Amino acid sequence: MGEKVNQFDDIYLDLAPELGLLRLAQSGLGWKARRGEGLFTVRDADLKRTTWLRAARNFQLRIQLRDGRIVKFDGFQRDDFEKLKDIIKTNYGLQLETKEMSVKGWNWGETDFSNGNLVFSVQNKEMFEIPLNEVTNTSLTAKHEVMIELGGPDGEGGARDKNRKGDQLVEMRFYVPGQANQEGEGEEESNANVFYNSIKNEADIGDAAPGDGIVLFSDTLCLTPRGRYDIDMFPAFLRLRGKTTDYKISYTSIIKLFLLPKPDDVHVLFVIGLDPPLRQGQTRYPFLVFQFVREEEIDVSLNLDDETIATKYEGKLEKKYESRTYEVVSTLFKTLTGRRVTIPSEIFKSYHNQSAIKCSMKANEGVLYPLDKSFLFIPKPPTFIPHSEIGSVTFSRVGGNAASASRTFDLKFNMKSGVDYSFSSINREEYGNLNEFLQNKKIKTKTMEDESTGRYVEMVEDSDSEEDTGKRKRKSVVQDFGGGDDEGESSPDEDFVADESESDVAEEFDENVSDSGGSNASDASDDDGSDDERPAKKSKK
Repeated sequence: MGEKVNQFDDIYLDLAPELGLLRLAQSGLGWKARRGEGLFTVRDADLKRTTWLRAARNFQLRIQLRDGRIVKFDGFQRDDFEKLKDIIKTNYGLQLETKEMSVKGWNWGETDFSNGNLVFSVQNKEMFEIPLNEVTNTSLTAKHEVMIELGGPDGEGGARDKNRKGDQLVEMRFYVPGQANQEGEGEEESNANVFYNSIKNEADIGDAAPGDGIVLFSDTLCLTPRGRYDIDMFPAFLRLRGKTTDYKISYTSIIKLFLLPKPDDVHVLFVIGLDPPLRQGQTRYPFLVFQFVREEEIDVSLNLDDETIATKYEGKLEKKYESRTYEVVSTLFKTLTGRRVTIPSEIFKSYHNQSAIKCSMKANEGVLYPLDKSFLFIPKPPTFIPHSEIGSVTFSRVGGNAASASRTFDLKFNMKSGVDYSFSSINREEYGNLNEFLQNKKIKTKTMEDESTGRYVEMVEDSDSEEDTGKRKRKSVVQDFGGGDDEGESSPDEDFVADESESDVAEEFDENVSDSGGSNASDASDDDGSDDERPAKKSKK
C-alpha cells in the first residue's frame, strides 16, 4: 500500500503569481503549478524548521531547509492550521511554530539581515521582510537616506520573473539617522552608509569577484543622467559607478546603440537605449548619453584569454587596444550586447556639412539627428522618433512675411499615435536639406505659410520631373482650417477644428515661444497677434 498523500489546493510558491497544488507525503513535499511546467520538491531529510504566520495572501507556511534556504507557501486558510500541524508532526517529526507579526502600522523600527532577507521589525515583532535576491540596486540618495530598487527584468536572482502581472513594489527608501561607532578611527561613518554597504554585500550587488571584470573605463562623462561614472564591464552585465549611485545593467536590457559625432567637430556621443529604463528616484532614463573627446586615445588590455576571445566572442575582440576611446567603447558594447551600432545617415548633411542640426525641445537645447530609420534628439530629454511611427511633419515659419524677418523655423512631428514632438529655433538654412531628407524617406510634410489664418501647403513629389531634376512642387491643399471639401490627400487634417477662433498651430507656436524664450519671443509677437490687436499696435506708433 502506497504512502498517504495530503493535498492543499490554490497555494502560491514564494512570489510566483501562479496558483498550484501542494502535496505532503512522508518522503517529502512537492508543489506543482496548475498551468505550465512549474515544479518544486523537497525531501523530508532536508526539512529543518516550519513556521505558520499571517501573510499578504492569507496565511503562510514558511519552511527553513538545512542548507539555510527559506521556502514559502502562501494561500492557506485559517482553518488549515490544525490539519497542517498534524501532518507535519506525523510525517516529518517537526513542530509547526506560530509567529506573531506586528500590525501597529508604524514606519520606524529596526532592520536585520537573516536567511537572505532584510527583516524590518517593530518592538521585536516582524512587520515585513524583503528577499535580498529581489534587490537590483541600492544607493545613498541623501546623507541619511538609502534607496533600494526591487525586481529585475533578466530573470536572475531567484524569484525574479519578467512576466509578472499586476502591481509590483519597485522601490523603497529608508531614513537611517545617527553615526556608527568606530573604535580606533578618527572619522565617523554614518549609520546610513553602514546600512547601504550591508545591503550591497548581502544582496550581492556590490563588486564582483576579483578578476571577473573585462575592462574598466574610468571617469567617463555622462550627459544623461548628468555626472561622471566608471564603466566596469563584465561578461553578462556592466556597472555604472558614480559618487552616490551604483547601477548594475544587464546586457539583455540594452536594446539600442548609437555612435554619433557632435556638430562641434570636437566630441562624439555614444547613446545606449535601455528597456526597462534606468531609474533614479521618480525619474526614468530610457537612454544613457556618454560624451567622448574625438581625438582622445586609450591604451587598455582586456581581462580575457585568447581561447575565450576566439571561441566565446568569435574573434570579434582583441587582447589589447590602442585606439580612440569612443571606438574601443563602441566595439566592446557591440560585441558584448550583440546589438548593432547605429551611425549617422549617409544621405543627410546639414547646411554646415554636419550629421545633425541644432534645435531646442521646449526649453532644452540639443541636436536632432536624422537617421536612416529614425530621428534622435539628445542630450536632454533623449527622444527617439522612428520613421514608421510618423504620420506627418509640419514646418512652421518657413514661408510668408513672417519668415522673411525670422532666422529660424519650427518643426513638429505628428505621430500616428496622436503624440506630437515639437522642435524650435532651427536655423533657416537647414530647411532645404531637412525637407529633402524627409521627401527621400517618403514622409508626408506640410508647411505652415500663415499662422494667423492656418493656411498650409502639403509637400508632394513631382512625378513628372523627379527623375530628371529631383525637384518638388508645392500643392495648395486647403485655404484655412474651416474651408475646403476635398477628400483623400486633399482633406484637412482631422486635428483641425473649424469652429475654433484661433488655430492649433498658433497655440503651439505660443507654447514654443514660452518654452524656448530668447530671440524667438520677438518673432512670436509679430506672428501671433490677432487682427484685432494689430491696429492697436499701429496707433501706438
